Amino acid sequence: MAAAIEDYPNNFEEFLDRFQTEEDCVEYIMEIRWPDGFSCPRCQATKAWTTSRGLLHCSKCRHDTSVTVGTVFEGTQKPLRVWFHVMWMLMAQKTGVSAKNLKEFIGFGSYQTIWGWLHKLRSVMVRPGRDRLSGSVEVDETYIGGKEKGKRGRGVENKVLVAVAIEGVDDRLGRVRFRCIEDASGENLIPFVCDMVEPGSKVTTDGWSGYTDLSDNGYTHDKRTIKGSGLEASDLLPNVHLVITLVKRWLRGTHQGAVRPSHLQDYLDEYAFRFNRRLSTHRGKLFYRLMQQAVSTTAPGIKELYKM
Repeated sequence: MAAAIEDYPNNFEEFLDRFQTEEDCVEYIMEIRWPDGFSCPRCQATKAWTTSRGLLHCSKCRHDTSVTVGTVFEGTQKPLRVWFHVMWMLMAQKTGVSAKNLKEFIGFGSYQTIWGWLHKLRSVMVRPGRDRLSGSVEVDETYIGGKEKGKRGRGVENKVLVAVAIEGVDDRLGRVRFRCIEDASGENLIPFVCDMVEPGSKVTTDGWSGYTDLSDNGYTHDKRTIKGSGLEASDLLPNVHLVITLVKRWLRGTHQGAVRPSHLQDYLDEYAFRFNRRLSTHRGKLFYRLMQQAVSTTAPGIKELYKM
């Protein structure tokens, strides 16, 4: 089977020309959702016709389905054109956008609505079954959150502990992975590495005991002890510390540090999505990748998100 052709607008002018009507948006969703042609979600038949209500009517089992059912757009009361604009802006800006700024720019009456939209989109940015990191990978943890007086290091309270892994590819940064974890024990750190890094890879960490069992799990463990080395952690693990600095700067800048601990993983997933595609020639390709995720994955409802 031939690979699907990646069809996306290269710039904002092309985006405006491409998506002028709701019908344009529906056609694009169908094109990405069913690249080989329509497939009925009930019987997998391939022939259907469009009803007067805009539903797809299966010619075999007579089941009616909406093009947005089972997608991020399911149940929306807003035009798809508005959704497309939000997605374009989210991907076109290298630093992303905040709900507050987007509400003011687009003119949404409800902050809750645009905040929910952005979180729905963040929630589908991690592709199921994505490839694990490989080769040479640096791993460390960091605390993200408000300031805590009098305490530093792995015992800090009222912050979220985040495990970070970053590839090194030919003296440059590769892909990144994040996970919010409860503590820095081996029970959390080893599964993180196993889930994110391909066995056989070289994993570089500091001397923390939570990484002791990496060698027993099929990794070449390069342990770099800071104490007595005369060097800073950022000297021994330069790649992962650079990424940690960048993601904290992004959270403080774009989002003014106003991120709930319960939602932090979604923000980190957004950062990873954009970081891992930072070399894309056209911003439209990020829009296309996000659209692929949006039409193949459902997302939590806004009320459910607000309860988190």
